[in-house]
Amino acid sequence: MYIFKLIKIMNKFQTPKNRIRKLRVLSLGDKPYEFKASGDDINTTLIDLSSNDYFGLSRDKDVIDAAHETTLTEGLGSGSSRFISGSRPIHQSLESNLGKWLNQDSVLLFPSGYQANIAAIEALTDKNTIIIADRLIHNSLLVGAKASGAKLIRFLHNNLKDLENKLSKYSIINNSILVVIESLYSMEGSIAPIEKITKLCKKYNCKLLVDEAHALGILGNKGKGLSNPFLDSISMISGTFGKAFGSGGAFLASNKKIGEMLIQTSSPFRYTTALSPSLTAGALKSLQIIKKNQNLGIDLLEISKRWKKEIENIGKFKVIGDAHILSLIIGDEDKTMMMQKFLEEKGFLAVSIRPPTVPAGKSRIRLTIRSSFDAKILKNFISVLKAYK
Repeated sequence: MYIFKLIKIMNKFQTPKNRIRKLRVLSLGDKPYEFKASGDDINTTLIDLSSNDYFGLSRDKDVIDAAHETTLTEGLGSGSSRFISGSRPIHQSLESNLGKWLNQDSVLLFPSGYQANIAAIEALTDKNTIIIADRLIHNSLLVGAKASGAKLIRFLHNNLKDLENKLSKYSIINNSILVVIESLYSMEGSIAPIEKITKLCKKYNCKLLVDEAHALGILGNKGKGLSNPFLDSISMISGTFGKAFGSGGAFLASNKKIGEMLIQTSSPFRYTTALSPSLTAGALKSLQIIKKNQNLGIDLLEISKRWKKEIENIGKFKVIGDAHILSLIIGDEDKTMMMQKFLEEKGFLAVSIRPPTVPAGKSRIRLTIRSSFDAKILKNFISVLKAYK
């Protein structure tokens, strides 16, 4: 009887055939924006329109050299949590330099952005808190909210009126509210109206958590993200080194009081092996490069504008995205997969995004624009899109 019940439960959560994912192995190509795909004894070179390595820093010689040198002196891995024996000078150096750059009192490193976001929710809530989150927040934030035991309320994406209606309603019955948003949404490519949201949070005396994963290094003054001008109204910022920084790991930035509370109480920080010294060193070198080359983000946004304009001019696709993340909305899952296959046959790695990552009927081809893309790559891509039927 137990076996039959178990099979029934498993069948309930069975993945539809057209949503079964397969892991794919890609090797680096000769150019900073290329991958090599292997299969059936054929090696295919693909232009990368899918990864988040926006500046190509994961392949930058200075970044790699910094990671290598630190590996030789500090070892490949940290070997334990920061509380045991895993805390290295390079961790403190990155935290200190990042804090100064962002004008934040406290910065704490995590092995991944997923862990950091869960830790952020844990630190800013308890079971009596009401979390009011944008409908399109990242899965890690959603998981953190559900794990916290707090009541979770969603507001329509970037809809200030809906957010205020909910703040007005729930602030009457609860004085502990956390608003959760992203500055640049990873799937929509849309930018949050952060200044107006901070004003609402101030009006209703709410905490605010902002995930800057896809904005950091690119958007805002000198690439410091979109939250930086409003730090007085933001409780915590989450950021990652696995995107524009080309490394790995993540961080939470806050004032000294919240930062100390994180150190003392955060389970995702306490019970995990510390970020590897090599990734930490690579992230620090990337920070130095971004600080030195303040036009990197500006130039990337200009390239992204040209891509969006050229694709829109074709007149065949609905294109969304306010910055360097663009999406061609296809709708149907199978048609989206067919388009991905077509683009790959033409030499472009442009991965389809389907449910459950996006809502049903909103499947898309997601494009991440890179600073190394020249006019020739854009011209070729436009020609391919025009030929698609």
